[in-house]
Amino acid sequence: MISKAFQNIVTQMSEVFAKKFGIADSKGLVLAKAGEEIAPDLIMELLDAAVSSDSIILKSGYTVRLMSNDPYAKYIVYVEGIDEVSRYCCNAVAVAASNVRHYYDEKYDKTNFMQNILFDNLLAFDLHQKARELHVDTDVYRAIFYIKVIKETNENAVYEVVRNMFPDKEKDFVINVEGSDIVLVKEVSENAGSKEIGDMAQMILNTVNSESMSKVLIGLGSVAPNIDALNASYKEAQVAIEVGKVFNEEQSILNYDNLGIGRLIYQLPIRLCDLFLKEVFRKGSIETLDDETILTINKFFENDLNVSETSRQLFVHRNTLVYRLEKIYKLTGLDLRKFDQAIVFKVAMMVYKYLEANPMKI
Repeated sequence: MISKAFQNIVTQMSEVFAKKFGIADSKGLVLAKAGEEIAPDLIMELLDAAVSSDSIILKSGYTVRLMSNDPYAKYIVYVEGIDEVSRYCCNAVAVAASNVRHYYDEKYDKTNFMQNILFDNLLAFDLHQKARELHVDTDVYRAIFYIKVIKETNENAVYEVVRNMFPDKEKDFVINVEGSDIVLVKEVSENAGSKEIGDMAQMILNTVNSESMSKVLIGLGSVAPNIDALNASYKEAQVAIEVGKVFNEEQSILNYDNLGIGRLIYQLPIRLCDLFLKEVFRKGSIETLDDETILTINKFFENDLNVSETSRQLFVHRNTLVYRLEKIYKLTGLDLRKFDQAIVFKVAMMVYKYLEANPMKI
């Protein structure tokens, strides 16, 4: 349908500009043209030139420019000739076609519709009315995969990999959000559990790592039973990423349903966190603990407060470990050998780590 709209523009513009020109997509397919169609290899040459620049390009006797830099739909406008008239024609067609495309996306594009749901840009009534117009099923189960790009080797490489993995644009939607980050809205079965969703996330992670050589984190929200729950699931996936980056640094797949106490800390008011730290560390700040002491504490917690096993793993004498625990008690007023005080200390360390990772919140 968009090609028909583009062709209408080109036909009208051809009455003004007596030139050979047209519009092609990111695959080199000519969607609309005035005059004879140019060779496919030349189209690809023009496409490569346009994509590498944000401005108008003169290439192989043609004037060409990128109509849109959205990663999920690139279009170029090409005009035969490199004179001023060709430049004017190229810009005029690009502007007109961009306006039509924007209207088309708002009215007909299902991916754009899903993006508006995630960003909470639609009222409940408008959401269901629009879903009926676009023939989008409102009552199927969908999973949200928030793919946060930490390091990308090539621009849009991760997007292309994920899009190729899930080519069904009627059921699966790949949406670009916040720079290079991507959200996959995937239709799943009603019985899809956390293991199935986790396995799917692992498959995505492995494929992205091997094919794009990029580093990503994947946040998972709860499975949405209907279209009204998608926005909440999207927010959960975002929270999973934020909380996981602080408390689960070694993990690349972060599930909102498995965040544990980290999710609780994330939702606490900052002032309350600050007061809690001051209350816990009355005798001295947690900052007074050196790296060796922190390592000792972490190992002690990992071994369920077992002195013998902790000293063995740290390669220190049992009495040395007891001395260190006494030192911690003198500095903080908390005896980690007592279960209730150890719990308080563990939570305090997590609160401090969270605030430290988000300096604007301190």
